Amino acid sequence: MSTEPLSVLVAGASGFIGTPLVRALREAGHHVTTLVRREPRSASEFRWSPGTRPLDPAIVDGADVVINLAGASIGKLPWTEAYKQQILRSRVDATNTLVQAMRHADVPPALFLSGSASGVYGDRPADVLDDDAPAGTGFLAEVCTAWEGAAHAAPEGVRVVTLRTGIVVGQGGGALAPLVPLTKAGLGGRLGTGGQFWPWIALDDEVGAIVHLATAAPDVSGPVNLAGPEPAVADRITRRVAEDLHRPHLFSVPATALRLVLREAADEMLLSNQQMVPTKLLASGYTFRHTSAEDAVDAAF
Repeated sequence: MSTEPLSVLVAGASGFIGTPLVRALREAGHHVTTLVRREPRSASEFRWSPGTRPLDPAIVDGADVVINLAGASIGKLPWTEAYKQQILRSRVDATNTLVQAMRHADVPPALFLSGSASGVYGDRPADVLDDDAPAGTGFLAEVCTAWEGAAHAAPEGVRVVTLRTGIVVGQGGGALAPLVPLTKAGLGGRLGTGGQFWPWIALDDEVGAIVHLATAAPDVSGPVNLAGPEPAVADRITRRVAEDLHRPHLFSVPATALRLVLREAADEMLLSNQQMVPTKLLASGYTFRHTSAEDAVDAAF
């Protein structure tokens, strides 16, 4: 763990993960600046417009760590062709903008932690997926591959880590955002077979892992799986949500019905199998706070 305060620049700082991440970094004593798309409200904010105009290289110059979590939400439905392009372009444009600023900085950052997601693996029901497993197929796999490729264009000497984030379980967003209201309404139940592996991670551990990678894992580079240490199928998560809310878990929504309503997003987000294992994260010394999917759900309520 770094004993000296670090200079950290965060893109996507106001999101579900970014907000608690910035708070955790500041509470640990690090100097955090953020990129915003509105007028800055303090000296720690800088305005940017990725894909529209370049970022001033002075903003990244001399930073110890740049963390990139920027991108349009994949939870906004339906996925029209126009919105799918926004999902892709928002990620690639943000990453390209940061990388170009690094290329023109006098002193580029030492470390670039850039977002990615479990979707990079596609639907892999027969595979146990460690950090170096190859990309799969499908829309999200294509998005993540392009996103990671943009990050790896960072200048020589910048250590790049791509954060292959799973299904984040926490209060106020992530995987629970659509499940909680349905379950409260008594409509909780099995999605598809319920036997598909969801690569869950508690929000506390998502934030903790990113802080760990930024401050205490100097030998880690390339893709890193951010998923809980014990794989779990979807039915375990939806059932635990129902138990914690004291509501029934009676319904079974067949895959055909999910596809009818959500179309491509059903297969990409709810029905795909991704048995991810956090091999690099554990080897780097990270200790999970929540080691089971049930514990992660409990912590969110």
